[in-house]
Formats: sequence, C-alpha cells, structure tokens
Amino acid sequence: MKTPHPHLILHHYPGSPFSEKLRLILGSKGLSWLSVTVPVMLPKPDVQALTGGYRRTPFLQLAGDVVCDTALICELLEAVQPEPSLFPAAIAGQARMQAQWADRELFWAAVPYTMQPAGAAAIFAGAPPEFLAAFAADRAAMLGGMKRPSVADATAALRTQLQWLESQLADGRRFLLGEVSSVADFSVAQSLWYIRRAPPVAGVLAPYSRLNDWFERVAAFGHGRSEKLSSEAALAIAREQGPQLPVAVQPGLGFEAGQTVQVAASDYASDAVRGELVGLTEERISLARLDERAGRVHVHFPRMGYSLRKDTGDAKS
Repeated sequence: MKTPHPHLILHHYPGSPFSEKLRLILGSKGLSWLSVTVPVMLPKPDVQALTGGYRRTPFLQLAGDVVCDTALICELLEAVQPEPSLFPAAIAGQARMQAQWADRELFWAAVPYTMQPAGAAAIFAGAPPEFLAAFAADRAAMLGGMKRPSVADATAALRTQLQWLESQLADGRRFLLGEVSSVADFSVAQSLWYIRRAPPVAGVLAPYSRLNDWFERVAAFGHGRSEKLSSEAALAIAREQGPQLPVAVQPGLGFEAGQTVQVAASDYASDAVRGELVGLTEERISLARLDERAGRVHVHFPRMGYSLRKDTGDAKS
C-alpha cells in the first residue's frame, strides 16, 4: 500500500489505548502527523462523514482515504516509512501473531481489570454523573452481545499474561522479540499504558520488573511531531483532495468491482459501513462512499476480522 500524500491525519482521543499504540509507532518512525481529536462516544457527525459508520478509535486519514483498524494502519505506516520496521524480516510473522494476541486477549483482560470501580474512578476523576451514565450506555451499545470477563476472571487472565511477558524478557533482550522493536511491542504496550493510567489498580504491574523496564524503553519513543487540526479542516482535505491510494478488486475472491456491499467488524462495534466495492485482496477491503461533507472517500478495512457481505439494506448504520 503506497501513498503519495505527505499528511498523515490521526483521528484519536487522548485516553484511547489503540490510539496510544499508533502514537508510539508514529514516534518510533519519527513521523510528523496532524492530530484530530474525536469525541469519546456518539454522536460523532464528523467521524460518520468520513467513515460511514465505523465508530472505533482511532482511524487514519490520508487525503480522501480513510484507513480503519490499527492492524491495517500499521501496514500503511510501514509503507510510508519502512525504517525502523514494524515487521523486521526475521520475526515478521511472529510479530504479527503476537500483536494480534495483544490486541485481543491481552487488551480484553487489561480493560475490564482497569475499569473495576477503583480504576474507573481514577480514570474518570471529576467527570459529571451525566457523562459517566452516557459513556456507560455508549460502550454497552458498542459491545452489543459481547461477553466481557468479570473483574476476577480478568485479573486472573491478566496476571498470567503478564507473567508470560516477563518470562519472554528473561534472557535480557531489549524488546519482546529481540534487540529491535516490532509491532508486537506497541500492541502490548497499549494495555500496560492503559493500566498505568489508573494508579489505584496499577500495582498489578509491580512484580514484573523486566516488563516495566521494557515498557519504559517503548514509551521513550514518544509520539513524533504533531500539529492540531480541526475535524472541519480534515473534512475539507478529504473533499478537496479525494482518494489517492491505489485499489483493485482481485478476481476469484467472491466479489466484483462496483457491487454495493457492507463491511462490519466481526467482534464488537459491528456497525456496518455501506459502499461501492472498489478494492479487495486477501488483506484489504476498500469501499467508495459519497458524503455531502467529505465528498468521495475510500474507506479501507483489513480483510481479517471483518465481515464482507453484499448489501441487503438491513444492517445497523
């Protein structure tokens, strides 16, 4: 995936774990980027204009291309700036597999653990009751029927996984897979970062000295160089510059260019995005959408973890 456009626009908010994953990656690659702060919950009219209904945070915009899901965004950032690599050749497969584990298994132990009452009180300190109620309702709708672990179950899973990571570092390596960083480091780091934001429960990390030292090495990459951008300006960029990433529908994958389709995440936040299929490979889905505020945009998703269906007009939007 190549990009001729120099401006990386990250749509994120400060407390988002997956946003922190990307901020650290941008720092590791020494990239400059534009920062658009999005609402933490619905309504998100400017997000809707760009994504067509995708509600997860973050997403990356390049001109009129909107790239969803950090797994795909990492592939794009690697194409924009290949060094230092997120996928060093000797460990590329291992790095992708550990990153996927961290984004799913570790994340869904860390978040319920952190959001137990003492942790939630620290993270949302000073927030009015109306905000807390609205946030809880928003996340309940976002998760739908997904079953989250109890605090006891999450704690047990988290302690086990932290011990795995501590053992992985036992030979003195600097990063999880050796002497150089990879996408695995940033995917794991986001969950530790999230736990650390809640001091009343962050003591769970204390016994893991190697892991804590490793985290400091990852955090030292920083966030690169960013400048603030309004969501209105981001919409204007999309409208004026249009899509620029190359797209094509490969034959033999069950779909044809020009079909009206819908794409939705397979696990949670499964609001469907509808559009014209303009790109399909075994790694990526690309839809064209026309929005009165954003103009013609292409919205890109990873193939893995997302369902692709011919549009029947009956999905959530």
